[in-house]
Amino acid sequence: MTAEPSSRRIPRGIWVLGFVSMLMDISSEMIHSLLPLFMVTSLGASAFVVGLIEGLAEATALIIRIFSGALSDYLGQRKGLAVFGYALGALTKPLFAVASSTGLVLTARLLDRAGKGIRGAPRDALVADIAPAHLRGAAFGLRQSLDTVGAFLGPLLAVGLMLIWANDFRAVFWVAMIPGLMAVALLLFGLREPEHQQTAKRSNPIRRENLKRLGGSYWWVVSIGAVFTLARFSEAFLVLRAQQGGIPLALVPLLMVAMNVVYAASAYPFGRLADRVSHKKLLALGLVVLIAADLVLASGVHWGVVLAGVALWGIHMGITQGLLATMVADTAPADLRGTAFGFFSLVSGLAMLLASVLAGLLWDRFGASSAFHAGAIFSALALLGLAWQPVMRMRKA
Repeated sequence: MTAEPSSRRIPRGIWVLGFVSMLMDISSEMIHSLLPLFMVTSLGASAFVVGLIEGLAEATALIIRIFSGALSDYLGQRKGLAVFGYALGALTKPLFAVASSTGLVLTARLLDRAGKGIRGAPRDALVADIAPAHLRGAAFGLRQSLDTVGAFLGPLLAVGLMLIWANDFRAVFWVAMIPGLMAVALLLFGLREPEHQQTAKRSNPIRRENLKRLGGSYWWVVSIGAVFTLARFSEAFLVLRAQQGGIPLALVPLLMVAMNVVYAASAYPFGRLADRVSHKKLLALGLVVLIAADLVLASGVHWGVVLAGVALWGIHMGITQGLLATMVADTAPADLRGTAFGFFSLVSGLAMLLASVLAGLLWDRFGASSAFHAGAIFSALALLGLAWQPVMRMRKA
């Protein structure tokens, strides 16, 4: 068996970033897989409050990315911002353990997601900086796949600890800080940032003349990404849907484990596929799968039905998340990649806030099925948007 040519190997830095993401996702998902249940059963929150908190939190993460991304472009340094973001995320975990009201949960979620926002765009830009252009899709797919391994190991640990500690949410939340701190240490000591050549005088990346360099193809990717986010509201609602089926509290996170197993298994293969086939066709496939997931989840609460819907949701994520990141990197100038990821996240963050609040309102007033039917409608609109795709100008540098 011949060794893989060096030109086809994923660089070591991508693996480091992937394992950093994995450890932080273990930390985060130990909490997030239980948090909707904690708010509803222990703090008496409604589905609307859950949706509002989740929407505000995720929107905060995505909106902050524009500033961290632009700052990383201006400084020509990305690792320091990423380390700070991961550290903030790790150190906010104890707030969940001591929360006695939804207000403190909201504060903890906002701080936690602020850390995610600070690290997100610099980390994605680092992936684009480190990976050769011909392996960019595979690199984003690999990082996403390892990230998602953490997203199913976290709920698995949460389930085990909930069973051992008799549904003690707060004890699990305390333990979640450990893998978060491990992620910070690995990034700090395990990654060497590539040197950036300063070809021109530093200027504000958000200035009009710089933003003009982000062309129509890039802004189309931003627009279609926003519609994708409207169609795919917070995954907290998947947890609540599982609870409606009568699954014991300690076992509900297993549904998220199932989703993330599928997500992790599909992200890297679809990332590699994105280097060889039409991005438009892959996006369309992802939307069709999301429509199927929404319709299945709307159809009933039997555990088998919910499991099928959650698995389809995971396939959709595996197809689209790394692909959209690859498309942002391909359509943006190299020196504006942090800013490009930031603007993409800003628009997606506003869409996430709107989608989660709308889903919560529909859930409370008309039932869970209406929220998933709305997601299917937005997915269909996104499919229509693909019909107006411009000729995309790729930047392979």
